[in-house]
Amino acid sequence: MPGRCFTEAVTEEPQQPVRLPLLLVLASLAAVAPVATDLYLPGFPAMGESLDTGPSGVQLTLTTFLVGLAFGQLVMGPLSDRFGRRRPLVVSATVCVAAGVVCALAPSLPVLVAARLAQGFAGAGGMVIGRAVIADIVSGRAAARAFTLMLTVGGIAPMLAPLVGGILSGPVGWRGMLWTVVGLCTAMLAGVLLVLHETHPPGRRTSGSRSTLVAMRTVVGNRAYLGPVAVFALSFGVMMAYISSSPFVYQNVVGLSEVQYGVAFGINAAGMVSAGWISSRLVDRWAPVVILRTSILLQVSGAAAFVVLAVAGAPAWTYPVVIFVGLIANGGIMGNAAALAMSEVRAAAGAGSAVLGFSQFALGAVVSPLVGLGGKDSAVVPALVMLACSALGLTASRTALAPAPAPVEPSVVG
Repeated sequence: MPGRCFTEAVTEEPQQPVRLPLLLVLASLAAVAPVATDLYLPGFPAMGESLDTGPSGVQLTLTTFLVGLAFGQLVMGPLSDRFGRRRPLVVSATVCVAAGVVCALAPSLPVLVAARLAQGFAGAGGMVIGRAVIADIVSGRAAARAFTLMLTVGGIAPMLAPLVGGILSGPVGWRGMLWTVVGLCTAMLAGVLLVLHETHPPGRRTSGSRSTLVAMRTVVGNRAYLGPVAVFALSFGVMMAYISSSPFVYQNVVGLSEVQYGVAFGINAAGMVSAGWISSRLVDRWAPVVILRTSILLQVSGAAAFVVLAVAGAPAWTYPVVIFVGLIANGGIMGNAAALAMSEVRAAAGAGSAVLGFSQFALGAVVSPLVGLGGKDSAVVPALVMLACSALGLTASRTALAPAPAPVEPSVVG
């Protein structure tokens, strides 16, 4: 409903929490895509030798996966509004498994690239429909708690993926790592079949392609929805700026070894997960928008401190400290921003989730190359990109999430 905003004054009817088994399945849906991205990275050199291609060819397998992931959400989300959540999710998970098998058996680079594109496109279904399922079941504070917990639990897998990939690269090789992804996708499919019931009944579904287009136009035209979407995407942009630049900043500038960099990366990831868990507990006491704005202020402070230290040439050991501060704020931003956005488009949750996910990865794709403009031995440009994203997120939270009268909450499905 346009104009809806959560403030301290909002009162909500008690809602049943999302059950742990369902939460774990939804978290796995959110985690499969980043795991499929991160797990096989250590196998890039061996893959290039095996397929007789250079670094750019190997990188293409990652790029096409991300392209499929972004555009797949724009298709899968509206389809779930039209045909329900469970059936498109089962189909997308099945295709994801099949494409994964082709990836693991690929005899050449073109076959692998095509299979990775299909795998990303199908894997997008899990991410976009998982968010729509939560919007179907709960709203308000309960939704903020569920989204934050889903992203927190789902964040553990990609945090461990590079470490697991490094361990597997020697014994099983790059094909073995891709078979591991197939196994994870199969487990995801089993979880959907065993745990997930239909949350979008026929009476609430759209009908026909025209209805789908109307739903997309309605979602994109909802300014109250676009505000938290901007916050969500910009917060992800901060994280992508960090991820893209972290090997150079931590190893070339700070001077950490590969092992020490892995430890630092793990500490930051654990901090984000812990902050997300704390945020899920605080939502019982404070409104999601309050937690969101406080977290953004923390993120801006960390990014601004990073810029000051980098420009001033401060001791490099101080950089990881302020980076940690800026990153843990994401634990209080992304889940609450997703909940605020999805609360505005519950009648077209699939389309709303699609735009949310597409904006996330589209901005991430723009941000990632920018951090390298300053060279591999400077932290100034990554710091500036992180500050720009966080400052724009703060602006969006101040202007687009201004308090507004809340209409009566409709009954909740589930």
